[in-house]
Amino acid sequence: MSLETTVPALRPRPLTITRLSLAEAVSRRLVLAGILLSAVFVGLFWLGFSFLYSRAAEVTGTDAELVFAATLMTVLGLYTVHFLGGFLSMFLAIGAVSSEVDSGTLHAVLARPLARWSWLLQRWLAFAGLAVCYVVVMGGVLLVIARLVAGYEPVDPLRALALLALEALVLLTLGLLGSTIWSTLANGVVVVSLFGLAWLAGIIEFVGDVIGNQAMHTIGVAVSLAVPSDALWRGASYYLQSPLFLAATATQDGGTPFASANPPSGRLVAWSVVYVALLLALAVRRFARRDL
Repeated sequence: MSLETTVPALRPRPLTITRLSLAEAVSRRLVLAGILLSAVFVGLFWLGFSFLYSRAAEVTGTDAELVFAATLMTVLGLYTVHFLGGFLSMFLAIGAVSSEVDSGTLHAVLARPLARWSWLLQRWLAFAGLAVCYVVVMGGVLLVIARLVAGYEPVDPLRALALLALEALVLLTLGLLGSTIWSTLANGVVVVSLFGLAWLAGIIEFVGDVIGNQAMHTIGVAVSLAVPSDALWRGASYYLQSPLFLAATATQDGGTPFASANPPSGRLVAWSVVYVALLLALAVRRFARRDL
């Protein structure tokens, strides 16, 4: 369903564009397919977690090793959610403006007494709500499974889910800004490339910390400031680990290539919030000047 088919039903009611954008997103076949695949992933995670944890209990039997096994499986499961949520956010945003311009829908919508900034912010709000709900629900379900199967208790699951939600907003807003500048295809290439670059920079920073290379560390930090998605995941991963696992790996500065042994700094979280606000303001400004 496109906004074009619902334009005649528009009324000067609050959040009309938000409701229509939500309906549009949910009606997309790829989004529905993604939800179905996510449900399959949850089922496989439950089966895999149950089997591997039972196997670990038979082989080792010690509490410490069982906690280690549960931690690794939980973090890997949420690592997958981190990618799924990131790609969903980017998919929702990359054509949020450009596809509507190309289809001519905006000519009809904005001909009514509706400011461009209002249309854009309502559209962002709809997609932000969908992306945040996805990562929170998916992450919460996996944590519940880990709790039911292994009695697993991470450091702080609420903070972890909050950081994953913030990461989704970062990628969504980055894609929205790109959609006001480039075509849908070009924007998709740019945003996905930046997401991959942030992931690679996180690996580079980790390796730099391990071998004591300041240049590699600086590169990783610089990229994480430009695109803080991977840095937010690493912050979330700290809160997803068990206290026992963190204590045992405390001698490994930086943790692993895919998870951090240190909590996220307040400056990272604050910068990420400011980052979203700045990108959203730039998107509003760019859209206000764009020729339709």
